[in-house]
Amino acid sequence: MRVEEHPKLHAVMIPLPLQGHINPFTHLAMKLASKGFTITFVNTESTHQHITRAQSLKDEHDNPFSHAQKSGLDIRYAKISDGFPLSFERRAKADQFVEGLIHVFEAHVDDFIEKLILSKPDPPVSCIIADSFHVWASTIAKKYNLFNVSFWTEPATVLTIYYHMDLLKSKGHFGCHGKCEDTIRYIPGVQAIEPADLPSYCQDPDSSTVMPRFVFKCLEDAQKADFVICNTVQELESSAISVIQEKQPFYAIGPVFPASFTKRTISTGLLPESDYTDWLNSKQDGTVLYISFGSLANMSKRDILEIAQGILISKVSFIWVLRHNILGSGERNILPRRFEEETVGRGLVVPWCSQLAVLSHPAVGGFLTHCGWNSILESIWCKVPMVCVPILTDQFTNRKLVVNDWRIGVNLCTGRLIRREEVAENIGRIMSKSDDLRKNIERTKMVLHNALSDEGSSKKNLNQFIEEMKNKILQKK
Repeated sequence: MRVEEHPKLHAVMIPLPLQGHINPFTHLAMKLASKGFTITFVNTESTHQHITRAQSLKDEHDNPFSHAQKSGLDIRYAKISDGFPLSFERRAKADQFVEGLIHVFEAHVDDFIEKLILSKPDPPVSCIIADSFHVWASTIAKKYNLFNVSFWTEPATVLTIYYHMDLLKSKGHFGCHGKCEDTIRYIPGVQAIEPADLPSYCQDPDSSTVMPRFVFKCLEDAQKADFVICNTVQELESSAISVIQEKQPFYAIGPVFPASFTKRTISTGLLPESDYTDWLNSKQDGTVLYISFGSLANMSKRDILEIAQGILISKVSFIWVLRHNILGSGERNILPRRFEEETVGRGLVVPWCSQLAVLSHPAVGGFLTHCGWNSILESIWCKVPMVCVPILTDQFTNRKLVVNDWRIGVNLCTGRLIRREEVAENIGRIMSKSDDLRKNIERTKMVLHNALSDEGSSKKNLNQFIEEMKNKILQKK
C-alpha cells in the first residue's frame, strides 16, 4: 500500500464542559495533531468565556490553541451553545445544567456537525472523539457515518466496575451505602475492593438526583463506541484493561499530558491563576504540603474546619487552594478564627493556582488531594506522595488504587468522618519522607515515563489506535 493512500484523519473533539475533562482533551488534541490529525476542538461558549477571562485573552480570535496553530499544528477551534444563556449559573443550578446536557446539548452538537460536514472541510471529518460522559455520541456518529471514539478520562478500573453494575446489583452491593461491609471479590479484572471504594454512584444511586441517571446513560452510550481510548497506562491497570478489551476495542494511551507538561504552552484554566513560585522558593525542598480539592467538589464546613485544625497541629508548611465556592453556599469566612495569623510565614491560603507549577516545585513534598484522576497522574509524575480524601464519583476507587494497590499515599482519616488528630498524624506520615512511599512513587513514575517512551505501551497503543482508524476508513471507502 502506498503511503499516500492512507487517509488524513480529521477528528471533532468535544469534552465535557468541566475543568477535569477539558485538560486531558486539550493534551490529547495536541498529541493527535502532532501525529498528523486535523483537529476541530469544540468548547461550549460558556467554557470559552471562562477561559478568556481566566487567561486574559484580548483578541477575539485568540483561543487556547493559538500558539499551537502558529507552530503548524492543524487544530481548528469552535464554540457552540450548551443550550443555556451565558448568564446562567451552571454551578449553582447544577441539576438543571446536567438535565440540559442530557436533553438539549445534543441538538446544538448535531447542528454544528451538520454545518461542518456541509462546508466540506479539507480533510473531511472522519470521526468524533467525544467525552465518555456525553449521552449523544453514538447517535450523532451513526447519523453522519462517522467513527465514534469515546475518550474515558478516569481509570480503567472505574470503567470496569461500571460495566459490571449488573453483577453488583445481583450480589446486593449496588446502592448498599453504609449497609454492607463484606469485601467484593467477584468483579472481573478488579482486585478485592471494599463497598466503600466503589464509585459513589454505585454506592448511592439516588434516583431523586440527576447525576446517577446521567452517568449511567453516558456509560450505556459509551459501550456502543467503535473505539475507547483511556487516559491510563497498561502496566498500572492491566487486569481491568484486559476485561474491557474483551468487550470493545480499548487503548490505554495515558498519561496524555506531554513529558514536558510542566512547561506548558497552552492554558485552559477556567479560573485565574496566581504565581506563588517566589514563596515556594523560600522553602526547603520537600517541606511544603500542597492542598487542593479540585475545581468541582464541595465539602462541608465541618470538614474544612477539622482539616484546618489538623494543619495547625501538624505545624507543616503548606499552600492551600481554597475555592470561594467550596461549600456550595457562597459563604466566604470558613476557616477558624486567627488561622491565617497563626500560620503566617509557613502557610498560604489561595483562591486558585497552577497545580502543575506547584506540584513540580522541589519545595513540595506532599499533596492533600480529593483524588481526581488528573491530580493523581500529575502527582505521580512529579513524584509527590498523596494524602487522600475522596469526595465523590470515581475518587473513592482512585483512592484505593493510590493507597491499597500502588502504595503511594495514605488516607487522611480511617473512615468518612474527618478528625483533626488523624489529619495531623497522616500529614506527618506523608511529610516524614517515608522511604517506602518515596520508593513506590519513584517506581510508579517510571511506569508512566516508560509508557511514553518510543517502545512504551502507551505510545504503541496510540499508534495502533491511529492505524486501526486509518484502516477502518479505507475499508469504508
